[in-house]
Amino acid sequence: MAAPLHPTRRPVRSAQLARILRRIGIALGVFVCIMTLGTVGFLHIGAGHASLGDALYMTLITVTTVGYSEIVPVHSTAERLFAGMVSLVGFGNLTFLFTSLTVFFLEADLDLSLRRRRMEKRIARLSGHYIVCGFGRVGRNVASELQATQRAFVAIEPVGTQFDDVAERFADLLYLNGDATDDDVLRVADIADAAGVFAVTGDDSVNLMITITARQLNPKLRVVARCHELRNVEKLRRVGADAVVSPDFTGGMRIASLMLRPAVVSFLDEMQRSEHKVRVEEVAMPAGFRPATLQATCPVGPDHVLIAVRSGKEWLFNPRPEFLLSEGDVLIVMTSPAGRQQLESALRAASD
Repeated sequence: MAAPLHPTRRPVRSAQLARILRRIGIALGVFVCIMTLGTVGFLHIGAGHASLGDALYMTLITVTTVGYSEIVPVHSTAERLFAGMVSLVGFGNLTFLFTSLTVFFLEADLDLSLRRRRMEKRIARLSGHYIVCGFGRVGRNVASELQATQRAFVAIEPVGTQFDDVAERFADLLYLNGDATDDDVLRVADIADAAGVFAVTGDDSVNLMITITARQLNPKLRVVARCHELRNVEKLRRVGADAVVSPDFTGGMRIASLMLRPAVVSFLDEMQRSEHKVRVEEVAMPAGFRPATLQATCPVGPDHVLIAVRSGKEWLFNPRPEFLLSEGDVLIVMTSPAGRQQLESALRAASD
């Protein structure tokens, strides 16, 4: 399983872009000052003969060194020195301004390309991660839970600004800008090594296509889809969704639960708010697991509380310590992310 994501500092390249923008702003300010001073100066030189438009035009052709024609005559040494200074300072400032603009656009393109390549390399190293297709309100809440339980994930969203808005909330976020129904985008998200896909866009038809595409690219992964219209639930299941969630239906059930069983809902909410990030998790016996008793496999400890065991289609709640576990059985435990990882490591070691 991939290592959890940790916050990192703001990229140095972004700070470099900010410095370039400041230089462009300063250069524009200096240019305005030069144009103003030059216009006033040439207006004074051509007093009585040159209009404001003539003086502005004279300043512009002097700064750009075009020199079409001197509509404001320059005769004395002082006037020529003034025109020369306007030309030198103005042309130098314009050169600096256009150079900064060129660097900015090249730097921005290079920054985007490098960040994309770094992102794709990090995604390619993932294994057992999750892909969140759709990073709106629902997708962000899904990502929050994945981050809280230290599970690696990749977010996919066509609109890049969605990721800019949550940069602080999801530090070091792995994401792709693109269409999650596109085979190539899902391949870049390393769907072949993923554990599951969340199809949680706001459009049922898009979630349907994501489910079909994901199931074709990796038949083994688990797909959970969001559905607004109840009539589309069965369609999503038929095309390969393992679970379908209707926010309206789920919201109604939660409202009813808050009235009928408030203590249970309060307990579940408290688990999510706890700094220990305790959750009710499921841990499956890995392939190659040799039958062993529950006491030997999952002894009572401070890091987890065993609730039930699912063996095939049968459920056994509060099982006895001598219960024999086999490959494919699933433990339902209340534990922290660290406790879950320790239990999974112990089970993998037992199956080697």
